[in-house]
Amino acid sequence: MRILRALLFRLVYTVPVVWLVVSIVFLLIHLVPGDPIEQMLGEGARPSDIVALRHTYGLDAPLGQQYLHYWRGALQGDLGHSLRLNDSVTHLVLMRYPYTIELTAAALALALLLAIPGGVAAALHRGRWQDQTLGVVSLLGLSFPGFAMGPILILLVSIKLGWLPVSGAGDITHLILPAVTMGAALAAILTRMVRTAMLEELGQDYIRTARAKGLSERTVVYKHALHNALIPVITLVGLQFGALLAGAIVTETIFSWPGIGRLTVSAISNRDYSLLQGCILAVGLTYVLVNLATDVLYLVVNPRIRG
Repeated sequence: MRILRALLFRLVYTVPVVWLVVSIVFLLIHLVPGDPIEQMLGEGARPSDIVALRHTYGLDAPLGQQYLHYWRGALQGDLGHSLRLNDSVTHLVLMRYPYTIELTAAALALALLLAIPGGVAAALHRGRWQDQTLGVVSLLGLSFPGFAMGPILILLVSIKLGWLPVSGAGDITHLILPAVTMGAALAAILTRMVRTAMLEELGQDYIRTARAKGLSERTVVYKHALHNALIPVITLVGLQFGALLAGAIVTETIFSWPGIGRLTVSAISNRDYSLLQGCILAVGLTYVLVNLATDVLYLVVNPRIRG
């Protein structure tokens, strides 16, 4: 019941955040310098075409009426129509959304698989060569941004060695290089976080008590210390998920991955503001939902918060 009550409070707190995200996305088209309709049609557009398209998008109505119309459409799943692609924005976003979630989840899973064992090993061998080696590897991971690591991986792994496809989406082999590109920096950050949290937990009194009771070192480390050390890591993962979504724009462009990030770049290039609004709204709402899920997971893992 405590978790359910806390979840209801989190849902109530999420409502104004969702309202703010939708409102900012709505104002996006009004914050663009100049007339967005003229930019969409080009400089040589006829005045009659500009007036007709402005009426189609509802930009000739008062701002308050436009705002209510946008909210009504968003609640009904109608985010407008893409002028360049001649399709509904909702349909275009839903087609690309699973690819971005798949790539982001793969990058996050890879980062956790590397960071948790690496951080635990670094904490257990503090100051030794294992700790120093992992520190250097983490520094290298932080030093290579995605726009630099992606082309390097393509040149080495795909072109020179021929092990994996260069670009596109398909089976799991197409997913490896983009996931490594996105997850490398996050793995480095999480490794340092896990190491710091583990060092703090291993120095606590309850760890000394567990060892004094004769528990095995594996039980002490992984059942007791790691369980509590993951609490701040969960918070960091939730915050870094938004960074992964933002990084997907660069990674999807490099590897021609058909996700929302690449669709966003296409919308910017084509000055397709309705499609751009839909892409930003999808990413923003995903980030809000992930933060909500992080809060719920935090409640499950940390009994002190439930109290």
